[in-house]
Amino acid sequence: MNLRKYLVLVLVMLFGGTGDVLLKFGMQQRGAIRFSHLVPDLFGALGNPWVVIGILCLIAFFASYLTALSWADLSYVLPATALGYVLVALLSKYLLHENVSAFRWAGVLLISCGVGWVTRGPALTEPQPQGSQHEGQTLRSPQEQHELA
Repeated sequence: MNLRKYLVLVLVMLFGGTGDVLLKFGMQQRGAIRFSHLVPDLFGALGNPWVVIGILCLIAFFASYLTALSWADLSYVLPATALGYVLVALLSKYLLHENVSAFRWAGVLLISCGVGWVTRGPALTEPQPQGSQHEGQTLRSPQEQHELA
């Protein structure tokens, strides 16, 4: 994988984590949304600049996520970008002043280890050769066909 592809994965991680934290920060300032006033409260939240910046970050996240999915498997991209959970935990603790328990830190550590394992494999699985599948079924070797008959 080249440097540009790593950069896209880092952008997915940064934009996603930052966008989520900014949404939370803005909603802390805005206050709770009441179901009895759902629509006006939701539109009122859009008046908070932190919510708007968070939404813009999440739009950038989505664009970079689509870019990553265009050249790599979902089973590679999603875990590889899960390091954003580390960023969210850090920002939640130091910016939002949330209590991040030892169990949550252990979960973040476990996710980070999983990311390391997943990223050691190929980013894209090899495509199946043309003609190896017939109407959604895998063709069997002649020996397998004989054993089944």
